[in-house]
Amino acid sequence: MATAGKVIKCKAAVAWEPNKPLVIEEIEVAPPQANEVRIKIVATGVCHTDLYHLFEGMHKDGFPAVLGHEGAGIVESVGPGVTEFQPGDKVIPLFISQCKQCRFCKSPKTNQCEKGWAADRHDVMASAESRFTCKGKKVLQFMGTSTFSQYTVMNQMAVAKVDPAAPLDKVCLLGCGVCTGFGAAVNTAKVEPGSTCAVFGLGAVGLAAVMGCKAAGAKRIIAVDINPEKFEKAKVFGATEFVNPKDHNKPISQVLAEMTDGGVDYSLECVGNVGVMRSALESCVKGWGVSVLVGWTDMYDFAARPIQLIAGRTWKGSLFGGFKSKDGVPEMVKAYLDKKVKLDEFITHKMTLGEVNDAIELMKHGECIRTVLSVSPQ
Repeated sequence: MATAGKVIKCKAAVAWEPNKPLVIEEIEVAPPQANEVRIKIVATGVCHTDLYHLFEGMHKDGFPAVLGHEGAGIVESVGPGVTEFQPGDKVIPLFISQCKQCRFCKSPKTNQCEKGWAADRHDVMASAESRFTCKGKKVLQFMGTSTFSQYTVMNQMAVAKVDPAAPLDKVCLLGCGVCTGFGAAVNTAKVEPGSTCAVFGLGAVGLAAVMGCKAAGAKRIIAVDINPEKFEKAKVFGATEFVNPKDHNKPISQVLAEMTDGGVDYSLECVGNVGVMRSALESCVKGWGVSVLVGWTDMYDFAARPIQLIAGRTWKGSLFGGFKSKDGVPEMVKAYLDKKVKLDEFITHKMTLGEVNDAIELMKHGECIRTVLSVSPQ
C-alpha cells in the first residue's frame, strides 16, 4: 500500500469529554510498530459499552478517546515482526487479547489474558499508549480498539483473521455483542439440552444469549424485558415465552418460580444492572440453578442473601462469552457462514460514521437492537 510506513490522516469520531456528543475530526494515525497491524475499519456496531464509558463510567482519565470496539476491517500495513497478517486480510479487532503465552491463555478455564489494555486499566477502559493524535493531543484507544475511526493500530495478539468470504458489515457484530451473549449461554452457563432458561434484557447481547440457549438445546427459553416490542424479535432467535415485569405486581423471581416449578435452571443477566442481577439469581431453582452476569458494569456493589448460594445456586460472570478471542471469533464467523448463527437479524439500522450521534441516541432510548455504521468505503 502507498500509505505503508506513513502517518495516515483520516476521519474519526472523538469523545473529547464525557456526557457530550462525539465530534467527527481529522486524526493522525501513526504507522504500526513492532508486532502491530494498522487496520482500515470498514464497519462497526454501536454497543452499549460505548455508551457506558461516555455516560455512566465517565472516568476523567478516559478522555479524549475514540470509542467503538465492535468492528471489522482490512489490514492496511503491518509492523516489524508480524508474520500472521498481511495487507488485504479481513480481520476483526479484539478488545480481549490472546497472547497465547501467559498463564491465563494457557489455561482452558478462562479467556482472560495478562496482556493488553485490560490488564491494569480496566477502569479507564484504554491503554496509556495510543497511535492516535488530534490537534496535537494524544487521543486514547477505547478498549484497545477504537473502531469509530477509519484506521486503527493494534497489537497482533488482539486481532483475529477471518474468512475472506465474510461480509464485514455483518461479522463486525462478532467483535463484541453476539459472541458475548451466545458464549455466555454456551460456554459459561453451559446450558444443557432440555433445560429451562431465562434471559433478562433483550438488547443484542440478550438476544444472542437466547440464540445460545436454543443452540444448546434448551426446551424453554423465557425472555424478560420491560419493552414488549422486543418480544417478537426474541421469538426469531428462539425464545418460547415472554414476561414483562411491569405486567406483574410481585417480584419477577416469584413470577418465574411459579411458571417453572420453583425456578429456572439457567438465568442470564444481559442488562448490566445490579438490581436485575439479583432478580436473575433469585429466579434460579435451588440445588443446581446457575445465574450468569453478562451485562458490563463496574459502578455499584451487588447484593444477595447468602442462603441463595448455600441452597446450591451458582453465581458467575462472563466476559466476551468465555471465548478465547483469536480462536473463538474465526470459529463464530465460520458458524455464521455455515448458517448456524444468525447476524443479519440483529441489525435494525444502517448509518454512516458521520451519523454516530444519532446511532447513540437510538440505543440510549432502546429504539434499536444494533446499528451498524459504515466507516470506510471498501
